[in-house]
Amino acid sequence: MAICFELVVNFGDNLEGAQSAALTNPSPMTIRAGNHRIPLHRALLNRSGSYIELSVMPVAVGWGVGWDGTLTRTRLSAAELTKLGGGHYILLAKFNGYVAAKVGWDPEGFLDPVELRSDWADELAEGTINGLVLCETLRDELGLGDNYAEFQPGYLWIPYRGERPSTLTAD
Repeated sequence: MAICFELVVNFGDNLEGAQSAALTNPSPMTIRAGNHRIPLHRALLNRSGSYIELSVMPVAVGWGVGWDGTLTRTRLSAAELTKLGGGHYILLAKFNGYVAAKVGWDPEGFLDPVELRSDWADELAEGTINGLVLCETLRDELGLGDNYAEFQPGYLWIPYRGERPSTLTAD
């Protein structure tokens, strides 16, 4: 089982938007995280249930990531992962036409509108899902308040507060 630190984006049924995002040049191709320069794998597109999902993973940061092959894993501190996460949000700001997005350890569970309504309603209302980005339409459909900040035009978010020391970090 892989454990991935990644940017995951739900594009709904917007194949054109997802393909455009997948081709976006993440200039630069690396993200500085403390003393590390972490390259990114190419974006991966797949259909996840009812929506098109795009994932962008850093090279050799997760556990058991098939794309990393035999590369030695780079253990990052919570502060370094926070920098890496911030770089992923800079890349996300270049995308359009998505429904929801999040950066972190295996964030896919926060992107399905059905699951957001059923499993995360309290956290959505309180604004406590660190780094969750929603299109304004979904935010309105979910009946959420004004405790979301603008991420970019048409998108609101619970600002990313970064990562905390855990068994997944070097600290």
